Amino acid sequence: MAAGYAELLRTRHAARLLVGTLLGRLPNAVAPIAIVLFTRAEGGSYSLAGALAAVYGVGNAVGQPLLGRAVDLFGQPRVQLPAAVVSALAMVWLAAAGTGSAPAAYTAVALAGLCTPPLEGGLRALWPGVLGGKEDRVHAAYAMDAVAQEVMFTVGPLLVTLCAALWDPAAALLVINAIGVLGALSVVVSEPSRTWTSEPREAHWLGALRSRGLLALLGAFFFVGTALGSITVAGVAYADDYGDQAVYGWLMAALGLGALIGGVCYGARRWGGTPEGRLRLLVALLAVCYLPLMLTPGPVAMAGLAALAGVFLAPSLACAFIVVDRHAPVGTVTEAFSWLVTFFGVGAAIGTGAAGPAVELGGTAAGFAVAGAAGAAALLVLTLTQRALAAPARGAAAAPAPEGASEAAPEPGSGVRPAG
Repeated sequence: MAAGYAELLRTRHAARLLVGTLLGRLPNAVAPIAIVLFTRAEGGSYSLAGALAAVYGVGNAVGQPLLGRAVDLFGQPRVQLPAAVVSALAMVWLAAAGTGSAPAAYTAVALAGLCTPPLEGGLRALWPGVLGGKEDRVHAAYAMDAVAQEVMFTVGPLLVTLCAALWDPAAALLVINAIGVLGALSVVVSEPSRTWTSEPREAHWLGALRSRGLLALLGAFFFVGTALGSITVAGVAYADDYGDQAVYGWLMAALGLGALIGGVCYGARRWGGTPEGRLRLLVALLAVCYLPLMLTPGPVAMAGLAALAGVFLAPSLACAFIVVDRHAPVGTVTEAFSWLVTFFGVGAAIGTGAAGPAVELGGTAAGFAVAGAAGAAALLVLTLTQRALAAPARGAAAAPAPEGASEAAPEPGSGVRPAG
């Protein structure tokens, strides 16, 4: 398993692009906790901290597809680096001005979220060119990408809390965003990023959203995001029940560990059949594994259930990346991936909002029930939209493969091409 990923990373540019993208996305990964820590250090209330984090999230949700479309139209360097610099400067403004002026603070976090560069979608647009357009290698790279995300979302919060402890939360904001700009710079000055261009696209105001298959996928992953968002809140309630907030950290670590294991195993082999059918199975398993969390046993057993709940997350994401690539209209691949980020993030925000009242009304188990219900809703969306998902946007070359055959997908990234 690890050997396969190591072979991918030995490919020219692959390691640099992956690491640069992860570093460039670090400010976005830790923004909620960094904003909360900074606001509290400034004497702001939890309500203000939560509201600022929410405004950042809304700005990010709006900005990702817009900037993704700009990348498809104008190329990566012209969009990614300026966006990263503006987002970082907005956080510098927040750190310098503080939260004494609420309008200024809200403007700063909104601008930072809106200008977060779509590095995630940009990397997935680059993989086909970097890996020679070989379908099995690109699919393995998508799995590796999903695993790397879990590492970032585990290490990132630890890094920002360490910076805040060693210096102060304002310094943490500056350090994290400086790292983000350096990561984005590393990506955009690389040869694959500089020479990549999107294929000519049909002029349409809906852009990537005119694909029915993509809309179906986005609807499903809105609910997957809802499930994860609800688990973060229900996990806090569970830790409160046991009077030890360290329990929450263990639960989240176990969830990430499960995702890591699942992602590594998924990427270790080549899968037959269509990715759309496989995605339904993976999401079904994901939904089933959320249900035992409602049992809320002791911390050790609960950590085991959290790990189980995470096992099918990275494989589901990796498979979703393939489906996005198959259904994105030509010339919209970065935008399409950015829409996936947006829908997932908005779903997570709604999940955190729904789990709170559920816990207050029905206890911790009810909070975890939100995750189970959201997982079931994601599966229902994929089931009801099988016809739309069975017709990839790129024509007959992407028709479903016969049972037992390898995927008859178009060459991954066929919506993009290297320049020259």
